[in-house]
Amino acid sequence: MAQPDNVPLVATDRVRPANRLETPDRWEQERPAELASLRAPVGPRFGATGPDLGFGLKLARRFAERAVVGADEHRDDVVAGCFASGCRRSSHFHRAPTIYDMEWAFTLWGYMAGAPADLVEWRKGLFAGTSHDYSRQRALVDLIPENLLKLSPRDLQARLADWSSWFPGRREH
Repeated sequence: MAQPDNVPLVATDRVRPANRLETPDRWEQERPAELASLRAPVGPRFGATGPDLGFGLKLARRFAERAVVGADEHRDDVVAGCFASGCRRSSHFHRAPTIYDMEWAFTLWGYMAGAPADLVEWRKGLFAGTSHDYSRQRALVDLIPENLLKLSPRDLQARLADWSSWFPGRREH
């Protein structure tokens, strides 16, 4: 807003050249920890990002009501592990999680009716404590082969009898 003519200006009210910023020099990326590309780093324990993953947690909790959970398993561990697995699938397709991602995750780990007994026994050690330990969640998700991410929940259910071939390096926990 312009200063009215009838209001006197004091010298300190005027813009001084010392307050003007200089034009910045050319910037270069020199620090070693800065990402050089627009792709996020990949590898074990890095995880996968996607939009609206928090909604996936709501879906996992809703789907957990239908899950067949063993007497010595905790529903919170099941939700945490299946949420992380379902979000891995949704981020593989570069989209937000859907109820089908959670159905896929609960099917993969044998939390739906009709799961093989040896899968149910093996998963107990994998899921124990996942609700309290982020590194256990990441380790669980890292076990999932990438070719399984493309299967629909129905196709996964149809192939569930052959689950041990999906995890060839599995060991008892």
